[in-house]
Amino acid sequence: MISRSALIWLSRHEGLKDFAARFAVFRKLTTRFVAGEDIDEAVSYIREINSEGCSATFDHLNESVASAAEAELEVSEYLDILSKIDDTKINSNVSIKLTQFGLGLDHELAYKNARRVVEEAHRRGNFVRVDMEDSAVTQVTIEIFKRLRAEFGLNEVGIVLQSYLRRTYKDAEELVKLPARIRICKGAYNEPPEVAFPDKKDVDDNYVRVMQLLLASGTYHGIATHDPKMIEATINFSAKEGIGKDKFEFQMLYGIRRDLQRQLAHDGYNVRIYVPYGKHWYPYFMRRLAERPANVWFVMKNLVKG
Repeated sequence: MISRSALIWLSRHEGLKDFAARFAVFRKLTTRFVAGEDIDEAVSYIREINSEGCSATFDHLNESVASAAEAELEVSEYLDILSKIDDTKINSNVSIKLTQFGLGLDHELAYKNARRVVEEAHRRGNFVRVDMEDSAVTQVTIEIFKRLRAEFGLNEVGIVLQSYLRRTYKDAEELVKLPARIRICKGAYNEPPEVAFPDKKDVDDNYVRVMQLLLASGTYHGIATHDPKMIEATINFSAKEGIGKDKFEFQMLYGIRRDLQRQLAHDGYNVRIYVPYGKHWYPYFMRRLAERPANVWFVMKNLVKG
């Protein structure tokens, strides 16, 4: 069985994309997790998601841009996305990664680029979620988010925290005081044990602790998980504490547990689907496989069977 660390390693080598994409089964597999390579394909999928009672968040796939000019293209893409949301009347906000706005080149460049997108979202009455990436940029991501949050409103910019990081509960305690809208997820990068919990039980326990802290804060947060145990823990805690279904939302990835997405929406919970698209889909796709390596062969065998 291919290991999680091997899949993470493969995710960092986008040059392998062209080789892998030669295989029809691999191309077909990517469509389960990536909503096409251009914005119009993604809009089509979001319309379908909206028709099932779920909202969406756009994510244009690109990471660790190599130049300021490339970062500028990402800003332009997101300005176009916000315009497209208004034009098509779909129910969606946007998620951004600071590395695609130049974080690896210059922190101030990334802040200024992110600010342009948040400012446009503010003008259009929309919302921007600042995604969290690997632990090397956790602190600077939080710092840039805090700058944005100081200037823009609670319902205009939010952030993501990852329960596999040891620091996350303290980060959550600090951020809810701003207040801030937070998405809690488990995390999908390969981290050393001194930074991240190596055992799933500890990741799950931390997830539940942070989830409870967020829901008890009274701010509208995103509980991002496909894990039935985490979903059950969220439902049980919110019911016990008298927290209404409209006070938070479940968030899930495009292409994963569609049945569960529909069921939660049917049960009256707010559900938002993370919809990634773009030509640079390979790193994202490989990280999705790395989250559950056992699923690689299961899905591929079923695709081969048709």
